[in-house]
Amino acid sequence: MSDIPTLHTQRLELRAPEAADYPDFKATFSSYRARFMGGPLNSYEAWMLYAAEIGHWQIRGFGMWMVHLRDTGETVGMAGGWFPAKWPEKEIAWIIWPDKAGKGFALEATSRVRTHFYADKGWDTAVSYIDPKNLDSIRLAERLGAKKDHDAATVDGSDACYRHPSPAALKNSQTAHGIEMEIQNYINPLFKPKGWALD
Repeated sequence: MSDIPTLHTQRLELRAPEAADYPDFKATFSSYRARFMGGPLNSYEAWMLYAAEIGHWQIRGFGMWMVHLRDTGETVGMAGGWFPAKWPEKEIAWIIWPDKAGKGFALEATSRVRTHFYADKGWDTAVSYIDPKNLDSIRLAERLGAKKDHDAATVDGSDACYRHPSPAALKNSQTAHGIEMEIQNYINPLFKPKGWALD
């Protein structure tokens, strides 16, 4: 899958899923962490889903990247696009391995893939389908500027559709600046944006 672009952020490298990444994927989707994404899955189900992740790139021309730490190469999760059969719209999705949560990796990776889809792939909108009980993902969607779209179709009626700001709405917006400041705070907890008092 050499045609899949590699994306970079300050801390992360997003690249195509490979066979070596499967154990972390299987461990996560076989765990309680996957309860809002159809899991926990058995070994066969996890294998089939991982194969679908890879095949999605071939069929749709976009998909989910494996998220690696740039300094160590370690994988911490996945983020990217998802649009299987019967999905109402193209989705931006993410999952972080259980022991890597709480470090801002999902925000950093998802913000990067959204920029790619908007700037490089020409998307003019995107949604995220989220289980209403998945409060962590709802909070992340809201931090990304997404808002619940009550009029949009959902996948199966049990999920909520959160619509991301359009490219025009994001450009030079308070939301975009806020995302960047939050990411910088994860990278350096002592980070102070220009113009902020230091005392």
